[in-house]
Amino acid sequence: MEHQDPVSSAAWQREAAEVLVAGRGVIVAEYFDAGCSRRLPWRDRPEAASLLAALLDPDRSFDAIVVGEYERAFAADQFEQLTPILNKHGVQVWIPEAGGPVEVGSPLHRMLMTVLGAQSQREVLRARHRTLAAMRAQVSRQGRYLGGRPPYGYRLVDAGPHPNQTHAGWGRRLQRLDPDPVTAPHVKWIFAERLTGRSAAGIARELNERGVPCPSAVDPARNRHRSGRTWSLRTVVEILRNPRYTGREVWDRITGRNLRNPESPRGMLTIAAEPSHPALVSERDFIAVQAVRVTRTASDGTRRVYRLSGLVRCGSCGRRMDSRWVNGRPGYRCRHGYTSAQPRPATGLKNLYLREDDLLARISAGLIAQGGPAHDVAAYLRAQNLMINCNAETLTLRPVGDRQIGLPHD
Repeated sequence: MEHQDPVSSAAWQREAAEVLVAGRGVIVAEYFDAGCSRRLPWRDRPEAASLLAALLDPDRSFDAIVVGEYERAFAADQFEQLTPILNKHGVQVWIPEAGGPVEVGSPLHRMLMTVLGAQSQREVLRARHRTLAAMRAQVSRQGRYLGGRPPYGYRLVDAGPHPNQTHAGWGRRLQRLDPDPVTAPHVKWIFAERLTGRSAAGIARELNERGVPCPSAVDPARNRHRSGRTWSLRTVVEILRNPRYTGREVWDRITGRNLRNPESPRGMLTIAAEPSHPALVSERDFIAVQAVRVTRTASDGTRRVYRLSGLVRCGSCGRRMDSRWVNGRPGYRCRHGYTSAQPRPATGLKNLYLREDDLLARISAGLIAQGGPAHDVAAYLRAQNLMINCNAETLTLRPVGDRQIGLPHD
């Protein structure tokens, strides 16, 4: 949308509307939404919403809506959804394809509007698919930087002329990431500290104590939505999870979220096949960091180790269970999303507590019965990409797919 000229677009659509009504009427008001997707319903487009509001005025100066191009006004079944409102207020819709007003009672016109709606939707989907496919290819095969805020620790440098001759003729050039001499050492330190088993919270706390500027403080122009005051746990975690620090370009990575609409072509993380910029951490260390599980220190100085940390999911609500020291031994707890800020209703589920030794014994017995290994259950589960799904009555092992492994329960 940023490559379109709103003035030119509005001008040619108005010209098409004027040609359509020539000799039969005049245009008395103009509603033109710039930068709004046709997929949005009219009530969510500023100008279209104003037009709908104007329909309520009995003294309005118009009795028809003239559309310069159908695809810019409607998508899918939007026209059908608006028809009852337009009929209620006695307002017609004129489009060039109908040569004048759309006759709602005409089977031919109803078919025409259905075809135009499908065509408009197809145009959106086709353009979207082509654009996303091209962007994935540019990243995976060329390692091209596609824009956005550079990660903390990097800055943008010139990477030569644009490969498209037309864009190159306009003076556009490519960019790539390069280590920032001021912030790159902090990123390397963060990864090195994490490899020692240090918690993300401890790393953030020391960065704040040392007065190291956080990402939004270093680049406030690109982080106007952030306070820019201190390091947070989330900031450190997102740095540790970002594969761009291995020197490979990445596209379609959304921080703080892993799940998206499964019907969308987006959500498929794309990583360059070859390194495209200098790395701040080796791939080996990056992978090792993802496997780090921080042990907790008790009041007596001993380390609390949770062998199944991150592997236990509540069978009642589907949430991952928290590691919790219960009666002097490791265990796991699920509060079903209730906290002090979100109190539990009278009919809400009670907290679920499970002992680690009980889980390990039951899983080990089940694996032995099925011919599996009995030693190092936690390592086996991680190697097989299995999750423990359990509640007070049942326990199953669920892989990423649909398969389910049932285990005995006492």
